[in-house]
Amino acid sequence: MSKIVLDTDVLIDLLRGRDAIRVFLQNVADRFVPCCSVVSVAELYAGMRPEEEKATCALLDGLVIYPVTHRVAEAAGRFKKRSTSRRLELADCLIAATAFIEGATLATGNVKDYPMPEITVFNARR
Repeated sequence: MSKIVLDTDVLIDLLRGRDAIRVFLQNVADRFVPCCSVVSVAELYAGMRPEEEKATCALLDGLVIYPVTHRVAEAAGRFKKRSTSRRLELADCLIAATAFIEGATLATGNVKDYPMPEITVFNARR
């Protein structure tokens, strides 16, 4: 089974009960193992309200969580370095590099944040 790395925005939308994201994940559930980067874990905890902790932990418990390894960090640095856009965030590069190194598809609602031709990106908000 293939892997799908869920971007932080997808995880937030799922936690907030957005129907479009739930439908998207139901449509890909039979083909992909849901994953995320530890970068998304950090981003979730940075913005989490106290009453959201239980649901956040339950969601994360159901995902394969990938660390930032040396290979991931190197790929992210290369993505960032070759970008001409100041808008490209290092966190997004780390998430993209995780998908790249793991051979996974990336699901996001912010497709423009992932201009890397090396990865396959699904628009989760269509």
